[in-house]
Amino acid sequence: MAGKDRKKQLARQRYERQQARRAAEARRARRVQIIGAVVGVAVIAGGGAGIVALVGGDEEPKASADASPSPPPQDGAPKQEISLQRVDVKTAPGGGTAKCEYPKSDNDQDPPKDLGKPPATAAHTGTVKATIKTNLGDVGVELDAAKAPCTTNSFAFLAGKKFFDKTKCHRLTTSDSLKVLQCGDPTGTGMGGPGYSFANENTKGAKYTKGVLAMANSGPDTNGSQFFIVYGDSQLEPDYTIFGKISSGMDVIEKVANAGVAAQ
Repeated sequence: MAGKDRKKQLARQRYERQQARRAAEARRARRVQIIGAVVGVAVIAGGGAGIVALVGGDEEPKASADASPSPPPQDGAPKQEISLQRVDVKTAPGGGTAKCEYPKSDNDQDPPKDLGKPPATAAHTGTVKATIKTNLGDVGVELDAAKAPCTTNSFAFLAGKKFFDKTKCHRLTTSDSLKVLQCGDPTGTGMGGPGYSFANENTKGAKYTKGVLAMANSGPDTNGSQFFIVYGDSQLEPDYTIFGKISSGMDVIEKVANAGVAAQ
């Protein structure tokens, strides 16, 4: 092959690699809204949600004979698979009074066609007990319908519709500053949801300490079905609705966390 043609071929190959990398990053960006709380480490996001590591620019990587091996990934699919078998929410007598809006969301991948929407008036008040039954054991939770009535309303609605049944928790983050397990996407891609969204609640001064249950999102007021469980104190901006806490079964989540992230 002539030298000029060879240069053209190499240039084209380099361009195609760059385009493929950009396309992959764009797909990941659609799944997540990167949280600005932690720069340069794995972060959590939501809406079309997942947990990702910050990525670099478009420069070609430079090969080196003595280059150090890449560190293991700190976020991705859990090595120890965990799936939600069923979510049981105990109905509180009397119901709530908060008015809730659930506008249509066009960002969710393959939402159920006949799912519908939660009631416009919150059906719960105070503390609501729930059990997340997983393939590894039960996780007890206390939902805060007082501070997050519309979020609790949606969570209970989806549980009643069996939306969470047989769904995998698709993302685990194990960095020192972010320790969360993310669930609630039937597609398992980080892009799934119920087809509706709702506003943030209970974010003022929010601290994401061990045991917190919070909503993932892709920006303000874009909550859907995806949520995350904090299994170790984490550094996050107060942008994610806290709607409950783990009351029992944290050992189930810690088992998944201790197994780490699956090889990519």
